[in-house]
Amino acid sequence: MADSPAPPKTEQKHSAIDSTRMTVLFSVMLVTASGNTAMQSILPTIGTQLNIPDFWVSAAFSWSALLWVYTAPIWARQSDHRGRKALMRLGMIGFTTSFALAGLALFLGLLGWYSALWTFILFAFFRSLYGGLGSAAPPAVQAYVAARTARADRTKALSLISSSFGLGTIVGPAIAPLLILPALGLSSPMFAFAAIGLIVMVALALKLPNDDPRFAARGVVTSEPYSSAPSSSSLKEEEEDTGEDEKEMSETEIPPRLKWGDPRIKPWLLAGIMGGNAHAIILGVVGFLVLDRLGLRGDPATGIEMTGIVLMSGAAATLLAQWGLIPLLQMGPRSSILWGMLLAGIGCLTIGMSDDLYGIIIGFAIASLGFGLFRPGFTAGASLAVKRSEQNGVAGIVASVNGVAFIASPALGVLLYTYGGALPFWLAVAMCLFIFGWGYKALTLDETQLEKS
Repeated sequence: MADSPAPPKTEQKHSAIDSTRMTVLFSVMLVTASGNTAMQSILPTIGTQLNIPDFWVSAAFSWSALLWVYTAPIWARQSDHRGRKALMRLGMIGFTTSFALAGLALFLGLLGWYSALWTFILFAFFRSLYGGLGSAAPPAVQAYVAARTARADRTKALSLISSSFGLGTIVGPAIAPLLILPALGLSSPMFAFAAIGLIVMVALALKLPNDDPRFAARGVVTSEPYSSAPSSSSLKEEEEDTGEDEKEMSETEIPPRLKWGDPRIKPWLLAGIMGGNAHAIILGVVGFLVLDRLGLRGDPATGIEMTGIVLMSGAAATLLAQWGLIPLLQMGPRSSILWGMLLAGIGCLTIGMSDDLYGIIIGFAIASLGFGLFRPGFTAGASLAVKRSEQNGVAGIVASVNGVAFIASPALGVLLYTYGGALPFWLAVAMCLFIFGWGYKALTLDETQLEKS
C-alpha cells in the first residue's frame, strides 16, 4: 500500500493513457468479471457431484456478496489515500488467492479427501477472500482512468473500461467448459483463472506506473459481477457527476449525508430493491434449473456447457439493452424501468414454463433484456433526483441496493425451487408486474425528471 498518490497536478498538460496501460486496466476488469461468472456456471454441477443440497451451493455466493457489499465502499474511499495501483494490486491478490485456494478445496473434495460438507465450508471460506478483497480493484481502475484523462476523453476511456466488465460476463461462461482438464477435473477453471490473475498481477506491476493523478477522481462502487452485466452507465456517470472542474470541486462544501428515506429517491430505491431481488432470485436458480429440466445432473461436462450457453445469452441480452436499446431509443429512467419490468416478467414466465434448452435460453434472454433496461433506469432515476453535489452519496446507496439483493435472494430462490418447482419464477413475475403497475403511478415522468436536472 505504499503507492500513495501525489497531489493532483491540474496545471500540467494532459497526456492520455497509452494502449499498453489501458490494456492492463482492461484486463483487470475483464478477468475479475469473467472468473466470477465462470465459477457461477460450474458450481451447480460441482455441487451435484458432491451431493451438496442446491441451497448451500447458492449460499456460498451469498456470503461472498455480503462481504463485497460491506467492503466495496471502504476500498472506494481508500483509493485517494492508499493509491489506485495499490488497491488494484490488492484486488487482484484477493482474486488470485481466492480462486487458487477455492479450486484446491474443490479438487481435493471431489477426490474424496474430506467430506462434502467440509469441501463447501472450505470453499466458502476461501471465496470470502474474493468478496472481501476483490472489490478493491474495480473502483481503483475507474479512479485511475478518470484521474489521468481530461474531461474531453474521459467518457470514451471509462466506456472502454466498463465494456471490459460487461464483456467478462459473457467470456466467463463461454470458456469455462474449454478449461476443464482431465487431471484437474471440474475445478480446472478455478486454477486457470488463478493463473490468468497472476499474469495480470505481473503486468500490473511492470507496465502500470504508480499513481500520479492529473485530475481529482474517486472510483464508483461496483457491485459484484454476476451473469448479467452491470450497467455500462455506472462508470460513465462518474465523469458526468463530477461536472465542474477540479478547482470548483475543491471549493464546494461537503453536502449533508443522503438518507435512504429521502423522498426524492425513495420511489427509485423501492423499485431498485424489489426489481433487484427479482433478478437475483432468477440468477440463483437458473443453473440448477438447466440441470434438472435437461436431465444433466449425471453429465457434468454437458451440464456446464449448457449452463454456460444460458448465462451467455443473458449477458449478451443485457449488453444489447444497455449499449444498444437505451441509447438508440433515448429511453429515460421511468420508461426504462417500466418496459424493463414488463419484459423481465415475460421472460421469467417463459423460463418457468420451458422444458427444453431453446425455451430456457429464450426466456432467460428476454428476462435479462428486461433487467438490463431496468438497472440503468433505476440508477439514472435516483441520480437525476438529487443535486450534483449529492452524486457520491446516491451512488453509494445505489451500489448498496444492487449488492444487497444478492445476499439472500439467490439462496431463497433455490430454497423455493427445491420445494416448489417453478415457484421462484412465478414470484419473480409477480414482483415485476407489481413494479410495473406501481411504478406507472409513482415514478416521475421522464420529461419532468430531465427538466429538473
